[in-house]
Amino acid sequence: KMWTPYQLFIAVGMVITGSINTLATKWADKQSAPGPNGVVHAFDHPFLQAVGMFIGEFSCLVVFQIWIRYQKWTIKKDPTKEVNFGNQKFSPFLFLGPAVCDMTATSLMYIGLNYTYASSFQMLRGAIIVFTALLSVAFLRQFITKKKWLGIFLVLVGLVLVGLSDILFNSNSQYGPNEVITGDLIILIAQIISATQVVLEEKFVNGKDILPLQAVGWEGFFGMTILGTLLIPMYFIPASSFSNNPRGVLEDALDGLYQIGQNSTLALAQIGSVCSIAFFNFFGISVTKQLNATTRMVLDSIRTIVIWAVSLAVKWSTFQYLQAIGFVVLIGGTVIYNNLAPIPCLDPPPQVQPINESKPEYSDEAASEKTPLLYDTQSITNQTA
Repeated sequence: KMWTPYQLFIAVGMVITGSINTLATKWADKQSAPGPNGVVHAFDHPFLQAVGMFIGEFSCLVVFQIWIRYQKWTIKKDPTKEVNFGNQKFSPFLFLGPAVCDMTATSLMYIGLNYTYASSFQMLRGAIIVFTALLSVAFLRQFITKKKWLGIFLVLVGLVLVGLSDILFNSNSQYGPNEVITGDLIILIAQIISATQVVLEEKFVNGKDILPLQAVGWEGFFGMTILGTLLIPMYFIPASSFSNNPRGVLEDALDGLYQIGQNSTLALAQIGSVCSIAFFNFFGISVTKQLNATTRMVLDSIRTIVIWAVSLAVKWSTFQYLQAIGFVVLIGGTVIYNNLAPIPCLDPPPQVQPINESKPEYSDEAASEKTPLLYDTQSITNQTA
C-alpha cells in the first residue's frame, strides 16, 4: 500500500528533525565563546542542554492546550462535531517517575555525546532494545521469542563492534581514547535508565487513554522543573575533575547562558536542538498513529544513517570499516527483533483467519495507546510474542 502525501511528509519530517536534534547538540558541543570573565572556552554544559530539551518537550503541552481550546471553540460553533480529547482525569504525577528517568538519561547522554562521536552516540542508543527486553522479562513477565533473542544478540555484537572501532581507531583530536571510551560507556548507562523509563511507562502509564502529545508535554514539564531547580545547587558543587567550565563546578548555567548570548552560532545550535526535539516528538507520534511503531523503528535507523553520513561529511568522525560492519549488524538485529525479516525456522506458524471474519479497525487512539515510543527512544516492550 502506497503512503499518502501526509504520511510521507511526517516520515521525512521525523528523520530530518531527529537528525537535526543530535547534530545540533554536537554542533553546540564543538563551539567556544567567552564567559562572564571574558575568557574564551569550550561550551560544556550538558545539564543546561538537557533543560533545553525538556523545554522543547514542554512546548508539546503548550501546543496541546492551544489545540484543545481551539477544538472546544469549534464545538461551540458546531455542536454536532465530535472530537476525542482522551482521558483528562488522570493524575499528571503518573509521569513523574518516567520524567526522572528521562531527565537522568538525557543528562547522561549529553555528557557522553560531549566525549564521543555523534555517529557512535546514535548507534549506541540501539542498546535500549537489549535493556528494555531484559527489564520487560524481569519486571513485566513478558515472553521473548527465540527470534527476538537472535535480534538482541546481533544488536549486542553490533554495539561491541562500534565500541571497538572507537577504541582501536580513535582519531579525535580533542579527546583521547580514554575519554571516548568513557563517553561510550556513559551513553550505554543512559540506555539502561531509558529502558527503565519505558518499563515504567508500560506498567503505569499505558492504557490510560492519554493523548501522546499531552504525555510528552507532562514529562517535559517535570523534567524542566526538576532539572531546572537542580541547576541552582549544581552552580555551587565543586566538580573540577568532571566539568570543564571555568569555575570547576558541576554546572555553571550562568556561564552557559552568557556563552550562548556571545556566540550566534552557538545560539543557533541551541535553538535548533530545542525546536527539533519538539517537532521530532510530534512527527514521531504521528508516524506511530498513521503507520505503526515498527515503521518508526525503521525510520529511526535511517536517522542513524543520516547522522553518520553528515558526521563523515563535516569530518566530525572518520570512516572506519569496523564501525560500518557494526552498524550493519546493529541494523540487522533491529530488523530481526521487530519481525521485519522472515526467518522460517524461528517464525511462529501463521494463524488461519476465517473468511467471514472481518479485520478489526483501530482508531488513532488505539494505535497510540500502547505505544511508549513517545520520546527519543527505541522502545520494544509491546512487540512480544
